[in-house]
Amino acid sequence: MSATAMAQHLNTLKFGSTHKKVWWLSALGIMLDGFDFFILGVALPLIVVQWNISPLETGLVSSAAVVGAIVGASLMGRLADKIGRSLAFKIDLAMFVVFALASAFAPDIWWLIAFRFLLGVGVGADYPIASTYVAEISPTRSRSRLLIGAFSFQAVGQLLGALVGLVVLSAHPDPNAWRWMLAFGVIPAVIIVLMRRNVPESPMWLASMRRYDEAVDALQKFTGRRLTVDEVREVTAEEAVAGMTSPGSAGTTTVVEKKEIFSKDVRGATILTSVPWFFMDIATYGIGVFTPTILAALALGNAANSNYIADDITSTEGAAFLDIFLIVGFAAAILLVRKLGLIFMQTVGFVVMGVGLIVLGATDFMSDANPWTLVILFTAFAAFNLFMNAGPNSTTFALPAVAFRTENRGAGAGFAAAAGKFGAAFGTFFFPIMQDDWGLFPTLMVIAAGCFAAALITFVFRRHATRALGEDATTAKIVTIDPAAVLADHAASSVTRQTPSPLPPSADI
Repeated sequence: MSATAMAQHLNTLKFGSTHKKVWWLSALGIMLDGFDFFILGVALPLIVVQWNISPLETGLVSSAAVVGAIVGASLMGRLADKIGRSLAFKIDLAMFVVFALASAFAPDIWWLIAFRFLLGVGVGADYPIASTYVAEISPTRSRSRLLIGAFSFQAVGQLLGALVGLVVLSAHPDPNAWRWMLAFGVIPAVIIVLMRRNVPESPMWLASMRRYDEAVDALQKFTGRRLTVDEVREVTAEEAVAGMTSPGSAGTTTVVEKKEIFSKDVRGATILTSVPWFFMDIATYGIGVFTPTILAALALGNAANSNYIADDITSTEGAAFLDIFLIVGFAAAILLVRKLGLIFMQTVGFVVMGVGLIVLGATDFMSDANPWTLVILFTAFAAFNLFMNAGPNSTTFALPAVAFRTENRGAGAGFAAAAGKFGAAFGTFFFPIMQDDWGLFPTLMVIAAGCFAAALITFVFRRHATRALGEDATTAKIVTIDPAAVLADHAASSVTRQTPSPLPPSADI
């Protein structure tokens, strides 16, 4: 089978039961991150009251998991390039199970911080592994939507976190209720870990490692038909895109030197995928984790209840309502990505997020008696959530998975995810400190400035994404990068046999 024939096969591949299994298990892993991300925001006011912790300690406990996620994304992304997607896929959530349960039984604030950090290692690892896995098994025609669709389950997890928080607070209105909230995450995590036991390895990764017998076995689980080793050994579709092999005159292959993510040719894609994600997660986590706190400060104002449990329930109800716009945003991203493109959606999304934060901060100066104050507050918050998920929160996850090649896709996606989690750690650690020292309005303005900076960086480096795949940036449509979509042209210049290209020369970035 030639590279061109393999490309044709990939593009016409039916999205079968094994594809769906991998996709669902990837999506459910992201859902756990969303759940843990939001449930801590509900639990945090209770932890503050029970242990009387300072703003510094509040920042540490809220940022511990995302600091761990930096480590997890960085190390596990590279490790997945060495040990494979399937094994790494199982290790990360096993860590979540162990340390989510440990967090629920933490005896004091410092043990809680330590357990949250280790839990975050597992959460962070799932980002590059899930995105890489989905990208490598998805048909070209639906890859972008499948990536964004999987990541959209973060919003499902956030809504689940809000609902669990409300149920626990209503059933057990006690400061110790936060332990039940954190423990609940163990239940879905155990189920997902058990379901991930029999997930096959990525055929593309196996082929890139020259493990052709295993690649054939794995590929057959996705295709539903028998293949021979020779069909895979010659040149795989992903290798043709990545430039890992080039057929010689006698049909032999030579290995092309791997390009590191900071090499001259790939550096632009690394900047494009990592720096905006850093700024995006400052906003996503800095605002998201403290949504109940922000609503309590802005919406409740002087009407705050002396019963902190009642305040937590009220603000969580408001946050749950706003989470609906997170789901709507993801739905919009799935529907519009093919038409508008990742770069356009990311740029516009960042701009609207920044404007939304400015308006949100301005409500701090409006009178609580003004009936429009609450309307403007929720409208600004809704716009922030909607365009965040219709834009950067979707696109920053999808871009790394398709911008890097097989041999360094895990490393590239891992570095980008780590950059994002570093921003998340920055946002969650400094938000309570900045709010306490500066006030809410200046804090929101700093985050808004980061959104505008990310929009500018996305625009400036927009063409480097296509160059990472060896495509002509001047002819590429700026939507999403789908490697197999450019395979035919690349393969036609690499394979020394006359086979018509079955793919149109289209790119979707």
